[in-house]
Amino acid sequence: MKILIAGGSGFLGNALTASLKTNGHETFILTRRQSENSRQIHWDGRTTAGWSHIINEVDAVINLTGFGLDHFPWTPRQKKRFVDSRVQPGLALVAAIKESTRPPGIFIQQSGINYYGLRGDSIADESTPPADDFLAQLTVKWEAATQPVEELGLRRVIVRTAVVLDKRGGLFPLMALPARFFFGGKLGTGQQAMPWIHLDDWVNAILFLLKSESARGAYNLIAPQPVNNADFMRAVAKTLKRPYWFHVPAFLLKTVLGEMNVLILEGRFAQPKRLIESGYRYQFEALEDALSICLDKVKKENSK
Repeated sequence: MKILIAGGSGFLGNALTASLKTNGHETFILTRRQSENSRQIHWDGRTTAGWSHIINEVDAVINLTGFGLDHFPWTPRQKKRFVDSRVQPGLALVAAIKESTRPPGIFIQQSGINYYGLRGDSIADESTPPADDFLAQLTVKWEAATQPVEELGLRRVIVRTAVVLDKRGGLFPLMALPARFFFGGKLGTGQQAMPWIHLDDWVNAILFLLKSESARGAYNLIAPQPVNNADFMRAVAKTLKRPYWFHVPAFLLKTVLGEMNVLILEGRFAQPKRLIESGYRYQFEALEDALSICLDKVKKENSK
């Protein structure tokens, strides 16, 4: 299968590309970076100029575009960039597919688990409606940008992704840093949900949904065993054999981070109902197993 990955030069894109190649697929990357690699195609993330021809050559499109929410501070200008970096590439991909003479058969759209909001009494699944806070509505716009491909006959799969754990990139190395320096502890009350999925399961789930012809609509890419922030930080400290004692109060994080504090102090519990029902088997269901792999790799590399 020939696959085009938009935003494929980042942390998740690199891991997915490597796995696709291992499984015999041919990949092309849409990236804003200039490259002499013929498999990496430059685009501006807004228009179809200079790259739309590749749509006629691929069987699937995977859209991973989106400026990271960890960029600080969340000024109005920054929040606009969060929206534009998700909506504009999606619209450009739709436009290229409309212009194509041989459209792909499947479109996988990355999104976020924050679709369900920052809080809620019930555990969210794919049937739960979106919330009305900024992060939830950001994911609504993100997903809506590529919805028209369904009207063009493509099978569209939406993957609402939790925090991806891996020692090589993403947020986890930063999250584990306090514990590594003997300052591990809960953040705020510690009762907020800490949604996560190991990188291997994220990649394997994408491949599973890619080849499953009955898969369409939204799927939560999140580990099946929910944990809160306190349990997560305690497990990190235990795995690293560090103390769990330095608890950071909510008011301090709100003062330092401003509105961005919701990424840390808020979180709703969710479950991967549709993914499990579809038959996907997790490699890492329990947090302790995922952490032992991530942190053991870190310790081994540091000992070299």
